[in-house]
Amino acid sequence: MIVDLIGFGIVMPVLPFYAREFGASASLLGLLLTGHAAAQFVFAPLWGRLSDRVGRRPVLLATIAGTAFSLLALGLAPSLPWLFAARILGGAFAANISVASAYIADVTDESERTRWMGMLGASFGVGFVLGPAIGGLLAPYGYAVPLLVAAGLGFANLAHAFASLRESRPVEAQAASIATPAASRGRVLRDPLVRRLCAANLLFSTAVTQLETIFAFFLLDRFGYDARQVAWILVAMAVLMGGVQGGGMKALAARFSERTLVIAGCALLAGSFLLLPAMPTIAWLLVPLAVSAVGRAVVQPSLLGMTSIAAAVSERGSVMGAFQSSGSLARVIGPLAAGMLYDAAVPGPFALASLLLVATIGLARALPERAGAETLAPPAPAR
Repeated sequence: MIVDLIGFGIVMPVLPFYAREFGASASLLGLLLTGHAAAQFVFAPLWGRLSDRVGRRPVLLATIAGTAFSLLALGLAPSLPWLFAARILGGAFAANISVASAYIADVTDESERTRWMGMLGASFGVGFVLGPAIGGLLAPYGYAVPLLVAAGLGFANLAHAFASLRESRPVEAQAASIATPAASRGRVLRDPLVRRLCAANLLFSTAVTQLETIFAFFLLDRFGYDARQVAWILVAMAVLMGGVQGGGMKALAARFSERTLVIAGCALLAGSFLLLPAMPTIAWLLVPLAVSAVGRAVVQPSLLGMTSIAAAVSERGSVMGAFQSSGSLARVIGPLAAGMLYDAAVPGPFALASLLLVATIGLARALPERAGAETLAPPAPAR
């Protein structure tokens, strides 16, 4: 997953400038990001259900291969429509985080689940440290160059995964999943706890996509920053997130409940987003950015850990797919809102993000104190 996410991280600082070369505005950039997320929304539950039935390994190998080909198409894009097509294809295959989450849940005890979901989050941190750094260093040679390098890493990752990745689900478990009806997104969302966790992830993810979408344009318009300078700020934020998730989550999860961590992290994010557009210099801007990185690093693994424990073993891939698709739906809505709000008034996306995070806090207060400690109600029978 680290190598997969390095490829995604390479694209992050480069894509806005690459798209602007084709004449894209902030609204068109939001639409470009929306296409990627819409494909994730559609395919995340499909990959999750498929991994329950045929195993995690073949699904992960197929999606890693597809990601590599989509990055190759992105780097060779001759026009804006081609760019859109490549990103939609990439989104379909990037919807494999649910399968990776289910894989981790397969091989960890419940008492250690949040910690290891933190390690999965830390792989995002590592990918987003090395990826933007590589993208920023290679951008001066042309914006297509880092994208082609990302494609090369994707194919290397496929070879490594093929040689080293073992199946996490026993044959008996796969047979049991095949013998039962496939759990659709609607079916798993009949569980009130899963539904509430997915709703919290939808609000949280919509909020953070406000910054993700307009960050490069904001730094370009406010401070005249280019792709390399944007990349290094992303690297610094990723280092901080990776440090919290890789080193701090074990201690935090042992001391505080997942619900407390979600509430505290959202509060940090809400305050920092309100301050961001008012910062007069880059030095001051780094303060709320650092606070937002800490908040995000705490919220993501806590929600993931609670969701993985809420899932029945036979439907874990389906539940994690529904959870990921709620984040993907946020990345359909969020970039569109961010682009239009930013074109209308610079503080708009930041204000919306803060409101959504306050709403997430309200929703999180109704979650169980500890993952696995209780359920809100038995799931409704399938119809």
